[in-house]
Amino acid sequence: MDRIRLVGGTALDGTVRIGGAKNAALALMPVSLLTDQTVSLTNCPDLADIRTMAALLEHMGVGVSLNDATSSAGRVVDLNAGSLKDTTAPYDLVRRMRASILVLGPLVARHGQARVSLPGGCAIGTRPVDLHLKALEALGAEIDLREGYVHARVKGRLKGARFEFPKVTVGGTENALMAAVLAEGETLLDNVAREPEIIDLGRCLQSMGADIEGLGTPTLRVRGVASLSGTRHAVVPDRIETGTYALAAAITRGRLTLTGTRLELVESLVDHLRRAGVRVNRADGGLEVDARGAPVVGVDVITEPFPGFPTDMQAQWMALMATAEGASMITENIFENRFMHVPELMRMGADINIHGGSAIVRGVSRLSGAPVMATDLRASVCLVLAGLAAEGETIVNRVYHLDRGYECLEAKLAACGAQVERLSDRKPA
Repeated sequence: MDRIRLVGGTALDGTVRIGGAKNAALALMPVSLLTDQTVSLTNCPDLADIRTMAALLEHMGVGVSLNDATSSAGRVVDLNAGSLKDTTAPYDLVRRMRASILVLGPLVARHGQARVSLPGGCAIGTRPVDLHLKALEALGAEIDLREGYVHARVKGRLKGARFEFPKVTVGGTENALMAAVLAEGETLLDNVAREPEIIDLGRCLQSMGADIEGLGTPTLRVRGVASLSGTRHAVVPDRIETGTYALAAAITRGRLTLTGTRLELVESLVDHLRRAGVRVNRADGGLEVDARGAPVVGVDVITEPFPGFPTDMQAQWMALMATAEGASMITENIFENRFMHVPELMRMGADINIHGGSAIVRGVSRLSGAPVMATDLRASVCLVLAGLAAEGETIVNRVYHLDRGYECLEAKLAACGAQVERLSDRKPA
């Protein structure tokens, strides 16, 4: 099993190219199920989760071509569902990644039926799919749960309806939106998620001929069309990768220029960074993060749906606050089990106390390198950030989580001065 070794204490300085958003790409790939023409996604990241979604779509009969990043368009993924052979998403594939549930809406909308395995548990908390199913039922789908699978079908086309999500759900919004674009009549979706990934999905669907209004607002109005065409669409930059490297600059008290991204994708994080004393400015093709010279001070955060502070940046922010002057309170409102990185940070000398859904972090002058264990994707990179700032050697174990969300992490950090390497127990073939 791979590990990452870091020797901390070096202020990062350099340029990092930000890739396409994993969470956007995972919602965009199932769009191919809505048309018999080719959907080409440019700026697509090369990650384990992307390959898992590709394998799931290939299992159904979708033609998938993952091309190398050899042009200005970045990595291009071509998908064609013109000759689908199966509408089942089996447990063996779905269990690897919860985003697999996003094939449900497109399958029912275009093919009238779907059999999709329930995703199962998640390390960072309960993430039920009941709201996905209720939205589809509102559009006329018949839903039956048996033997660990969602069986969904509709006679003819789905029918437009009004549905209000009782709580904001990104995946539920994505599934409902993809189903509604081929439904007969008008659909109103209220209290929808407003994340940039939702907007990106909507714009891709619009380029295929979908009639959607209200992207970026709490209400989406969708007028169903009979069919959609293929398209070529660039995946939005990854705001979580952007934020992670911004915090890498801050925690090492260095400077990084982040290209291929946009400041408006991370406005809440940037606001908190500036309040902490870090300079963040727009740069040509991205932004510059500069933490040299000025002290970093403790700043409270509360995770909220977009445009609030993202839950996917909470662990990384905690690592930064562990090295800041003064105390900060971090309140997690999205996932109930998302403080599993705390004991590992404390092994490195962090001063953290948990009270229910909040953590009090008192900054220390220096973290100490230690062997630590990653529990999930964002916890993994949180420990990498801590290792960059720590005195001595840090070994981060179980880094297979990282490969789900960060492309070429060690290479990008090393190019900016970090002492980092991947250690593997695997023997060469």
